[in-house]
Amino acid sequence: MVIGFVGAGRMGAPMVARLALMRETVRVHARPNALRIGFDGDVEMVATIAATVADADAVVVCVHNDAQVRHVCHDGGLLSAMRPNSVLIVHTTGHPQTVRDMEDVLTHRGVEIVDAPVSGGPQDIEKGSITTFVGGSVGAFAAASEVLCHYSNPSFHTGDLGTGQLTKLVNNAVFASNIAVLDAATGIGRGLGVDESVLLQCLQQGSASSIVLDNVLRAGGSEVFALAVGEFLGKDVEVVRQVAADLDVNLGILDATLTR
Repeated sequence: MVIGFVGAGRMGAPMVARLALMRETVRVHARPNALRIGFDGDVEMVATIAATVADADAVVVCVHNDAQVRHVCHDGGLLSAMRPNSVLIVHTTGHPQTVRDMEDVLTHRGVEIVDAPVSGGPQDIEKGSITTFVGGSVGAFAAASEVLCHYSNPSFHTGDLGTGQLTKLVNNAVFASNIAVLDAATGIGRGLGVDESVLLQCLQQGSASSIVLDNVLRAGGSEVFALAVGEFLGKDVEVVRQVAADLDVNLGILDATLTR
């Protein structure tokens, strides 16, 4: 396959590396500082977005937020440059309406589209085991899976276009709430005179164990972990609140525990 890739940053770079490792041809358009990243395999750095995607079988967009997705896809000419019978994979976590606004344009051009936000980090991509929540038609999911299988396992088909984003936003609402609850729990432990590191190890082996707790232990404490994920999670939490407001959904108990 020929794969056009826009956004070879923290998450995108290991995706490109995995695609090249699997002997796919990858054409990368990225920010100037990312262009210095070295990749093994058939990876070509391309100066323009249009040239990156023009004859690609699949195009992957992995940028930071909705505004960047719209800039790349609309202002950057990505949508108009994609060829018929190709597929667009949007990994950016954001508002479901962002991908839905592109659907009509791409359908008229004979191009499939999926929203495929990920759960996990660069280390999971490097192992080929990051989780993706994929929204789109059955055909679009099948086409996207030919790319996703190189760095994602499992990939869940969540339903129509946009449901991948909705699933990821619920996931991150729970994730953020777990961090807040764990931070409160360690605060209680300190107040009771229990050493935080001992408390966390005990909780990990008890019924309170969770993926968040595992991550906190690896990071060296709840405050350290919160700082590490704050930039990305804070952005996603704001999207959760915006989508909930737009769709008139009550966040219920999660609203009280979501961190900012």
